[in-house]
Amino acid sequence: MASKIIILVLHIFIFSESLPARAQTLIKVGYWDSGDGFPISDVNFALFTHLMCGFADVNSTTYELSLSPSDEEQFSNFTDTVKIKNPSITTLLSIGGGNNPNYSTYSSMSASSSSRKSFIDSSIKIARLYGFQGLDLSWNSANTSRDKYNIGILFKEWRAAVDLEARNNSSQSQLILTAKVAHSPLSTAAAYPVDSIRQYLNWVHVMTTGYSKPTWKNFTGAHAALYDPNSVSNTEYGITEWIEEGLSADKLVLCLPFYGFAWTLVKPEDNGIGAAATGPALYDDGLVTYKEIKNHIKNYGPNVQLMYNSTYVVNYCSIGKIWFGFDDVEAVRVKVSYAKEKKLRGYYVWEVSYDHYWMLSRAAAEEDNKNRQNKRLLWAIVLPITAACILLIGFLLYYCCWMKNLKLKAKASKDSANSQADAGDFNRTDPDLREYSLADIEAATDRLSIENKLGEGGYGPVYKGVLPDGQIIAVKKLSKTSTQGFEEFKNEVMLTAKLQHLNLIRVLGFCIDTQEHMLIYEYMPKRSLDYFLFDPIRRLILDWKKRIHIIQGIIQGLLYLQEYSRLTIIHRDLKVSNILLDEDLKPKISDFGLARIFAKDDLEAKTNRIVGTQGYIPPEYVGRGVYSTKSDVYSFGVLFLQIISGRRLFIRYGQNENLSLVDHAYELWKDGKGMELMDPSLDDTHSSWKLLTCLQVALLCVQENPNDRPSILEISSMLENENTADIMTPKKPPSFSNKAFEDEQNKTTIGLQICSSNDVTISQVRLYPPEYVEKGGITPTKSDVLQSFGGFASKIISGRRLSFDMAYELWKDGKGMELMDSSLDDTHSSWKLLTCLQVALLCVQENPNNRPSILEISSMLENENTADIMTPKKPASFSNKACEDEQNKATIGLEICSSNEVTISQLVGR
Repeated sequence: MASKIIILVLHIFIFSESLPARAQTLIKVGYWDSGDGFPISDVNFALFTHLMCGFADVNSTTYELSLSPSDEEQFSNFTDTVKIKNPSITTLLSIGGGNNPNYSTYSSMSASSSSRKSFIDSSIKIARLYGFQGLDLSWNSANTSRDKYNIGILFKEWRAAVDLEARNNSSQSQLILTAKVAHSPLSTAAAYPVDSIRQYLNWVHVMTTGYSKPTWKNFTGAHAALYDPNSVSNTEYGITEWIEEGLSADKLVLCLPFYGFAWTLVKPEDNGIGAAATGPALYDDGLVTYKEIKNHIKNYGPNVQLMYNSTYVVNYCSIGKIWFGFDDVEAVRVKVSYAKEKKLRGYYVWEVSYDHYWMLSRAAAEEDNKNRQNKRLLWAIVLPITAACILLIGFLLYYCCWMKNLKLKAKASKDSANSQADAGDFNRTDPDLREYSLADIEAATDRLSIENKLGEGGYGPVYKGVLPDGQIIAVKKLSKTSTQGFEEFKNEVMLTAKLQHLNLIRVLGFCIDTQEHMLIYEYMPKRSLDYFLFDPIRRLILDWKKRIHIIQGIIQGLLYLQEYSRLTIIHRDLKVSNILLDEDLKPKISDFGLARIFAKDDLEAKTNRIVGTQGYIPPEYVGRGVYSTKSDVYSFGVLFLQIISGRRLFIRYGQNENLSLVDHAYELWKDGKGMELMDPSLDDTHSSWKLLTCLQVALLCVQENPNDRPSILEISSMLENENTADIMTPKKPPSFSNKAFEDEQNKTTIGLQICSSNDVTISQVRLYPPEYVEKGGITPTKSDVLQSFGGFASKIISGRRLSFDMAYELWKDGKGMELMDSSLDDTHSSWKLLTCLQVALLCVQENPNNRPSILEISSMLENENTADIMTPKKPASFSNKACEDEQNKATIGLEICSSNEVTISQLVGR
């Protein structure tokens, strides 16, 4: 055994010696601008792997690449000069990134096949003439959605031409194709198409800079923030969005801006990030190179205090009223480390001439090389003494392995004993409670496969399973990262096993394994209430009669918990996603992991651990840690408001969009406008349960003082009694969910833990109509359905995700067929593609009144006479404009909540 370990150790050392060569190496790109007057021969070539020669331009008439006489002389010698100094460097010609590029020329060039061919052919010709090994398009964003479409075609044709040229000339390597792109694919509607980048470009240079400039904002900021807790204008957000849109990390090259900005401070003593400023300093745009900043600091001596902010990853300093924000050595090192951590392709320097004695370029290269240098140094120390130590190491490893095995065996024995003890506790609680083995669960759920996953919440994932006898089950698995621990797991098993009621979820059994803890429930085929309530189509299934039955079922479940069971039980996490629905839409209250038992004569209890879901938690619980049966009444009141209104909690309502759902409901009720809150699909004409009565009762449930809230028994009586005169008048509820909760989150004495479950996938925002997303309210059925239908129709005929703006522009210009999936042929069909496009555009009109009904859509498509079809107006550009406007609000914009009412996603269409 010892000899085997010695051999193994030797192999490990030998293998480790080859690791430095295998470690990830970033490409190090430097942009050189011929207009800076900085000779290419002065570059420190050891610090770069690729150099960009900038910048060629495009002739506005011929659309061929054009070079000024002075540029032509420099460009012709560029590659030769670089290769003499460092033959391993790759050179590329960059196009369009100068100080005054004419973007209309680039737009015109990309608009037609002939102009694109002129550009492509001339770019390849010049690259080969001057020895460049690649081409870079430095027009970092298209101007319009039509430009975006055209640039995708340009990339495709450019790649095809480069491939053909390489096949015809095997003596030369294929040209590299790259481009400079915006910091996020969602930052503008005209950002380059991700699919085209992925297929046709080698990589892209991401403009992770320019987030904050003194010409834009009257306060100081980090113009190239790696992170920003208050805005989406940061590098982490942009890189993540590129990856989530489908571009692999090894296609992304991060920007290191070797420049900063100078602001003029209002008060020299107020000189941090976010300090008030009057505009740019030193220059009209405030842009200052790193070299200039260091010279300013040097001129003012050692009194200048250079600061580093790790929140944004930026350096800054102030000299009198001048404030500089820039990346110094600390920020550069962190960004290079970030690029390695994210497995990006590398980084690029903008521009090499801005550096000061190569301080930043060297810091970046050293950060990339640091791991390999450390390993080489380690080997220089270790190798001479390896022979003497290896035998000792082998015996030590053998001893450690032996001891570890003993401990593992002891732990396994202890875990097994604990699991058996826990299982015994559960079985004693309810002999009918079945203990399942892990093998049983894995067989029932196909090894917890993703196909059987129903959803995921704060507790962990939930899977659908089928037992050997054909019974369908739901398996809730405790996640290792769950905020709920094993105590909550035990609590839910033992408590739920005692509860037997038609409107409470039934637990069938449990599984306790060394590594896994799972609960097995009866399967609820209709999922949870939020699955229906917040979906613009599925909510129509829940008419007023069905919602009454759901409300009655919830009340009956709470009556059992609070009045009719032997003990009083406080649920503490009653919310819309914890109301499950069976095949007949009968409700069952679920998730008792946070529930607590009271004796019948106990009135309330106190805790320092606040649990539950934001918005449903009563003020006395958060403020003082006090909970009682009236806590569940408050939660029921919020839930009641959601059922009758069909609205989410965390969207702001009211004329100024500054009210919570509870506040908005009270204001409407107080002003005699309660029906404006209601889901417009509900009709109480033939029901003894009136919507306004329900609103009044719901508002009584959310009163600030627990004593002002009715009991569940009183709620049941008020709703069943047609005499509404005896129902009390609600007072103004607390504006708790807007402010107090946030205040309490900042306290250190009470740690709020939010636990929830989420079974619903949020629909894409771009498929919702503008009046629905912008106002957050319920809209007529026509508005809900038709905007989505128009979006789906346009995707079907085009075969891709697209912008409504682009579709409209192409249709308006008579180029609608350019939009269509090239595989489609309507020659022998009465349904013509251009007619389908016209109808789809009518469906996505901004004004709901301008959209046809479903019946009209059917008639238009089936009728061969297209003359009667209306002419579409320009569709709503919500995802391009409103979303960006909302993001600039202090609250980080309009928020769309997921179905668990806790996880919040910013309103950006994917």
